[in-house]
Amino acid sequence: MIELLSEMFSYTFLVRAVIVGFLVSICASLLGVSLVLKRYSMIGDGLSHVGFGSLAIASALNLAPLAVSIPVVVAAAFILLRISENSKIKGDASIALMSTSAMAIGVIVISMTTGLTTDVCNYMFGSILAMSENDVYLSVVLSIIVLILFIVFYNKIFAVTFDENFSRATGVQAGIYNMLIALLTAITIVLGMRMMGALLISSLIIFPSLTSMRLCKTFKSVIICSVFVSVLCFFIGVIISYLYAAPTGASIVGINIIAFCAFSLASMIKNKKGGVL
Repeated sequence: MIELLSEMFSYTFLVRAVIVGFLVSICASLLGVSLVLKRYSMIGDGLSHVGFGSLAIASALNLAPLAVSIPVVVAAAFILLRISENSKIKGDASIALMSTSAMAIGVIVISMTTGLTTDVCNYMFGSILAMSENDVYLSVVLSIIVLILFIVFYNKIFAVTFDENFSRATGVQAGIYNMLIALLTAITIVLGMRMMGALLISSLIIFPSLTSMRLCKTFKSVIICSVFVSVLCFFIGVIISYLYAAPTGASIVGINIIAFCAFSLASMIKNKKGGVL
């Protein structure tokens, strides 16, 4: 194992991928708990499609992908939040409306400019080779900012996650903290898209939190377990991808599926034992 890790980390692109993936996995797992509990977990899927559309436009105009995608996806997150709160178009319908529109725009732009090249497939399904040195620096800085903001506002995020109405009654500016969650989610989605792809990045948000909820019952324990599961699944997925030349994003999702099944089985066994006792 030590020889394998030594061989892997001799490649610069793998070191970049692991650094960014490690940070993005932590950010996604932290935010995923709140999004799942608020029944807004598919926002990751919607924003990733918006990210694909913005990446397509950036590619067509020869602009820096992350520099274009981050503000566009952040704006989309705020719009989704506003539509969901103040419109007749609620939750999943607003996400579906925006995500399909953005995906269609991205496909049209690409088909009329560069065509469906390998770069486009990388955006859709992810590529461990996609992280440039500048991408890594920007991703590390933004990931650290996301983590700091989550930790600083942990209590407020906890409050609006479990009982938004009560939070408002006690004077908490729930709207501001919902926007903060949307902002942090948008940044995390864009950072993870380069490696996981637009079609798979939402799995980093959904799977670890759902997996942890099979066994853990408190908010804090779910968050801690979710971070552990997310990082472990990411690392194992990268190793499998390296050993078998498999797609990185799909390998990570595959390990997450196995972890979810294992935790679900453990939960069933635990509940049966509890029933017997």
